[in-house]
Amino acid sequence: MKPEIIVTGKIFSRTQEKLDQAFTCHKMYEAAEHAAFLKELAPRVRALATFGPAGADAALMDALPKLELISNFGVGVDAIDLAAAKQRRIIVTNTPDVLNECVADTALALVLNTLRMFPQSERFLRAGDWGARGAYPLTTSLGGKVLGVLGLGRIGEAIARRALACGMQIRYHNRSKKDVAWPYDPDPVALAKNSDVLLMATPGGAETSKLVNARVLDALGPEGYVVNIARGSVIDEPVLLRYLKEKRIAGAGLDVFDDEPKINPEWFTVENAVLFPHVGSATVETRTAMGDLQVENLRLHFAGKPVRTRVV
Repeated sequence: MKPEIIVTGKIFSRTQEKLDQAFTCHKMYEAAEHAAFLKELAPRVRALATFGPAGADAALMDALPKLELISNFGVGVDAIDLAAAKQRRIIVTNTPDVLNECVADTALALVLNTLRMFPQSERFLRAGDWGARGAYPLTTSLGGKVLGVLGLGRIGEAIARRALACGMQIRYHNRSKKDVAWPYDPDPVALAKNSDVLLMATPGGAETSKLVNARVLDALGPEGYVVNIARGSVIDEPVLLRYLKEKRIAGAGLDVFDDEPKINPEWFTVENAVLFPHVGSATVETRTAMGDLQVENLRLHFAGKPVRTRVV
């Protein structure tokens, strides 16, 4: 008999195939009525497979009294109530490291596209404006600019290495100093003041909610740029939108948003913003590696062995 698990949200198809091979999967996102679904499975289910935004709150944990493990697809676990899991002695795992390089590639692409305005220049060409309206306006070089990395974890360091190859200088702010050669700033305001491009690579959650606010954006100034590949919650989004419209900062590159995929339609009217639909880790290779790690954590737990990437 294969162990029974609940899959809370729709997962990458290759991962779902591997989950189906190893476990009897019950898909909560397909259930018409969640309470009845959970009540029927509560005596048998010991693990959840979750996908980032689907998460797991205390009520879900209480509905599954035999729950031992929540195996998350993704690094961010801000949608999982970690305090509730710890209190109930439920193990939570995630999928770190395997997506670092891919997300860093996306971050560099956002920096390039935001400063050089490549998407806007393509629209200019496709609209037939090249020639009819002359050359596309000049943009901004990366070389010599200061990239301020807010959250210098593994992904932040991978981004910094790529930015150095483009001739950028690096500064950072973290909860604590790291053993790196780059200058450290004591808070986000100081980092923004000393940077040309402020890039967010922090975890999401309550501790970083609206970490980049009006004070930080004021310190960045009208020639500064914002790039976010962390979580939409890290920026005060209405303030950022207003600052872009009023040209109080030069531009923004965003891969994440509040309440995504429901995007405030005002974003589509802002010409000095480059918008990606949360594609930071969205390659076949990276998503396959993330899924393999999620499945491995589940397999190890049901085999009575320590999981690989425990969060709590």
